[in-house]
Amino acid sequence: MHDTTLKNQAQKTWEMLQHFISQSEKRDKTYEKRLFAMSQELSSRFKETDQKFKETERVLKETFKETDQKFKETDQKFKETDQKFKETERVLKETFKETDQKFKETSQLIKESSSKADKYLGKINEFDRNWGKLVESLVAPSIVKQFQKENFEIDGMSQRMMRRKAGKTLEIDALLTNSHIVIPVEVKTTLNVNAVDEHIQKHLIPFKHFFPEYHNKIVYGAVAYIHVEENADRYAYKKGLYVLTFGDNDMVVIKNDKNFKPVEF
Repeated sequence: MHDTTLKNQAQKTWEMLQHFISQSEKRDKTYEKRLFAMSQELSSRFKETDQKFKETERVLKETFKETDQKFKETDQKFKETDQKFKETERVLKETFKETDQKFKETSQLIKESSSKADKYLGKINEFDRNWGKLVESLVAPSIVKQFQKENFEIDGMSQRMMRRKAGKTLEIDALLTNSHIVIPVEVKTTLNVNAVDEHIQKHLIPFKHFFPEYHNKIVYGAVAYIHVEENADRYAYKKGLYVLTFGDNDMVVIKNDKNFKPVEF
């Protein structure tokens, strides 16, 4: 009885061992197949990767070759550009040198011209002063007579009267006076509107400030001229000034008509 049981158990154990071996062999074959498949796949991928590396290497070599060529071309252009800069610098230096020389020559010419101009202007100013004195000398003797004809009892006349006050100067070409009026006269070779305004603003309005001895007298204004511009004679008339000029007999005449009313300053 006992021997039979042991035989049965031994038989079962042997069958189980046979089954285990059989299953192990099957698993080993499956594992071998998988390993082989994986090996094939890895080999294929390695080949593809190697091919890609080779292609990449080829592309990089071509790219580096092109880049190297471009660097060489760029280097050549830089050399050419540097040469051009040097040439340009040389030309500019020569040009600046010539320009500087011309500036020096021009400066010298300007100085010489300025010196000549100063002398010329000095002569012109001297001529203007002398001419002004001549005009005043021609006009002054007749002024008194003409105002006397207009029923002004002129009892005094002064020429080129000048006063300074508070750093300012007032100069009157001719001054007519009597017991109750005073008439500053501005004498011009050529009379224009600006000269009329200047006589009013700079001579007539501030007259009593510079000549306080006439504070109790009426101040009238007058202009005398040889030539006229801009209808300045009519302008002076409208501003209330007496207007004098040379007539047909080379005598000074008063142009104001009977309707004229002088302005008091």
